[in-house]
Amino acid sequence: MNGFARVLAFVALLSQAAVSYGRPFSRRSTRGEPDPSFAVTVSLGGKQYVNKGLVAFGLIPSNFTESTGDTIGGIGSAIALKRGSFVQNSDGTFKGTIVAQPDRGFNIDGTIDYQARQHEIDFVLSPYYDSDNLSFDDALQTLKLTYKDTLLYTERESRKTTGLDALGVRPAESLARFLTIEDPALPIAPSNGDLAVDAEGLVLNSDGTFWVSDEYGPYIYLMSSEGQLIETVQPPEAILPLIDGKLNFTSATDPTTGRAGNQGFEGLTLDSSGKTLYALLQSATIQDGGSDKTTSRYTRLLAYDISDALVVRPTLIGEYVVPLPLSKKGKTQAASELHFVSEGIFLVLSRDGDGHGGDDAKSSYKQADLLDISNATDIHGTSFDDPAYPIAKDGNLDDSITPGTYVSFVDFIDDTQLGRFGVHNGKPVDQTLIDAKWESLALAPCMDPNFPDDFFLFTAADNDFISTQGIALGKPFNAGLDVDNQFMVFRLTLPGASALDIAHKHFH
Repeated sequence: MNGFARVLAFVALLSQAAVSYGRPFSRRSTRGEPDPSFAVTVSLGGKQYVNKGLVAFGLIPSNFTESTGDTIGGIGSAIALKRGSFVQNSDGTFKGTIVAQPDRGFNIDGTIDYQARQHEIDFVLSPYYDSDNLSFDDALQTLKLTYKDTLLYTERESRKTTGLDALGVRPAESLARFLTIEDPALPIAPSNGDLAVDAEGLVLNSDGTFWVSDEYGPYIYLMSSEGQLIETVQPPEAILPLIDGKLNFTSATDPTTGRAGNQGFEGLTLDSSGKTLYALLQSATIQDGGSDKTTSRYTRLLAYDISDALVVRPTLIGEYVVPLPLSKKGKTQAASELHFVSEGIFLVLSRDGDGHGGDDAKSSYKQADLLDISNATDIHGTSFDDPAYPIAKDGNLDDSITPGTYVSFVDFIDDTQLGRFGVHNGKPVDQTLIDAKWESLALAPCMDPNFPDDFFLFTAADNDFISTQGIALGKPFNAGLDVDNQFMVFRLTLPGASALDIAHKHFH
């Protein structure tokens, strides 16, 4: 896109934002904290964790276009709050910047040559704590979202990444090409030879670099602040997709062993020291029961030492089994995101695929639950990293392994909470129906001296680029339905939690 075209696109984006979010908010909360009747308290490790309820709702329309000319979509695949951006305003509102990362583009009719990217989205948060129900239009004023810009990802030799299915393998790279750390064998699209990335997890580092986890590898990529690939982290062989003992990264079919198709590293998070990176597999590997939803409960959480990541490849220092929740029919509610809370404690977003854009309008499970790995067995470096030795043959966990403790916590589809923001679960299928695929989590401190352990939990939905007025790679498409990019914010009490350095601790 040339400079003039980019200016025109930016002007158009500002116009869209003004139309959608220009109306003043007339129903500010009369309370300084959530109605105590909303509180849901759970105990874990001798501490009390409290869900104080939904406090904000917002969206970006399904036909919104970003600076490349593509329809903005899939942005709930991963979000992070830009470091240093979160500010409390003098009027009690908050502002900041969300960095949102879509997955592999509009792919209902097959994968496309969609370059991986991230978007910066400014927001104004006006928490609503009252019990009275807002209209849907008023609810949208509690979280005002303004698109700012897009950063495209590139790989070796500044080549574009692609969202095309990873039907090919690029051989492992030596250091001869002046790489500090050599590349492992990489997933590529044979049609163009580019690195195939189905981006899911996102972690922002203090130096401007960032980590991206994907589903094809499943790999973890360290990227420069300009979006250029720096290095690649390859998981243990037990997780790599192997067919007849050879790497095969396609998402179209399941491998013989390793991660199941489209079930890669959905979750990615950093501990409070900034030195340990955690990655969560969406569900069990094939040898661990991952070929069927009734046996895919036991997934893996990996921990990497990234303290010298620019010098040496991150080292696997921990590996734990996570027992994902089950539906009433015994099917696994796969994990879509992971977020560090405190030492050994995490939030895990597990869900079904129902809601707006899903198979059924009525969802039965969408939650940010608590996970404690303090007493879980560390299996890294053991025989379980060999695909020949499953942790859960046919879905039955090996007796030698103690999994993490998984506790139900924040219910995204609570009817009372949704109703306060004019949103519903189940028919009718309209703009106020909650989205199907919630896949991201981010924390920000409430900066409330009376409740120092209170945090805002941001979450966003992956709308799969579903729009009747979509544009992908310069060509229009009609997906037959309009599914907006929805966002929600909850208020939680998280004892001992840390939100790194995303906040400015002064008023503006």
